[in-house]
Amino acid sequence: MWCKDKGQIAVVLLLFYLCDAFAQPRFKGRKLIAKHQKPAVMRYVEPRVGAPQTVTAQCTDSEVIVTISPDLLGIQKPVQPSDLSMGGCGVTSPAGAQPFVIEAPLQGCGSTVEMQGALIVYTFTLDYNPSPIDGLPIVRTNPAVVQIECQYNRLHNVSSNALNPTWVPYTSTISAEDILGFSLVIMSSDWSGPSPSNTFFLGDLINLQASVDSTNHEPLRVFVDSCVATPGSNASAPAYTFIGNNGCFLNWELEPVSLLSMSPRVAQSVMQFQLDAFRFYGLTTSSIFITCHLKVTLVSANVDPLNKDCSYNSALSQWSSVDGDNAVCSCCDTSCANPPPFRRGSGAPKHRPRRASEVSAPAGWQETISVGPLFLEQVSPLSSSHSLSGQQDKALAGSQFQDSILGAVVGVLAVSCVAVLFFAYRKAKGVNTKQ
Repeated sequence: MWCKDKGQIAVVLLLFYLCDAFAQPRFKGRKLIAKHQKPAVMRYVEPRVGAPQTVTAQCTDSEVIVTISPDLLGIQKPVQPSDLSMGGCGVTSPAGAQPFVIEAPLQGCGSTVEMQGALIVYTFTLDYNPSPIDGLPIVRTNPAVVQIECQYNRLHNVSSNALNPTWVPYTSTISAEDILGFSLVIMSSDWSGPSPSNTFFLGDLINLQASVDSTNHEPLRVFVDSCVATPGSNASAPAYTFIGNNGCFLNWELEPVSLLSMSPRVAQSVMQFQLDAFRFYGLTTSSIFITCHLKVTLVSANVDPLNKDCSYNSALSQWSSVDGDNAVCSCCDTSCANPPPFRRGSGAPKHRPRRASEVSAPAGWQETISVGPLFLEQVSPLSSSHSLSGQQDKALAGSQFQDSILGAVVGVLAVSCVAVLFFAYRKAKGVNTKQ
């Protein structure tokens, strides 16, 4: 009976042993490791202190499993798991468990993929950024960066070159239409191209050209909504605003000829205007930066008080629009932010074209651009040459006057000498005759 019980006990123990031997290991918070795995390639971007291999990684079919020793730097100073991250993914092993483990999918946690010959390479970056010691504003370890590569053989012959479509997708066309190229350029005196120099002299005219590249787009009309000049590239004081109020050329009552708009336009996508050269009073710097806010509307839309460019014509004592409709400039003496409502006369048509401000325009249809620095000099080379020429003329006249005086003195002395010699000769002759 006892032997029989011992045999049953042995069978039960054997069953427990077999169950424990063949049971799959369980690790809370960690997935089962795939059968096919290979070590990852480790690259230490920032050198560490110490030589031991403190970071290992295994690449599976779907993820990378990174094991990190608490003594990451090999200097007997354990790191905190909260200071470890891989592309935004933190430690996945349970709190208090060592070593630390990070499990990341191949196409996650900031990984990048590239083709290298016959290999597909997934690259991860393990970052260690030490946080300050509790209660103290110091750290005792350096940051560290480790790159981890998982390399797989390519199973198919796939070209890594991009496939160029033979047709233009509609979404690409829409995206291209919203990309507008604004520009603000200092032009030469004859408007033939950009100015070869950024140095001007007081009394010169500065030619400015605003334009928009509307390739792949409906025809557009560009407006200079505002312009301000400053001595620096930032919005530093003082500042001189010479275009404002939605495209009105300001300060005409103080400087009636300081701004001259070019009319008519050379193109609807181009706006040209001139500015008299000036300097900021009381400043030693001679540099000037010009910042303008440009915007566009469809050419098919009429200009209105919010979308216009107007200058004051002193000869006619009225505002003139570069696009011909002077009525839109009537608000330049007040405020164009709230234009008066449209009024239809008795003879007006029942339907009118839409104003540009009534057409919904994308946010990309306006941009602020700066040009500079422009350097302003007080005296032009021409004035200097005139001044030098005048000084030379005066010096030449003085030299000629001195030469005339010297010639006269020499002439008087010569005549005197001749007279003395003549009288001496007569006297000597007279004495000989008496003898």
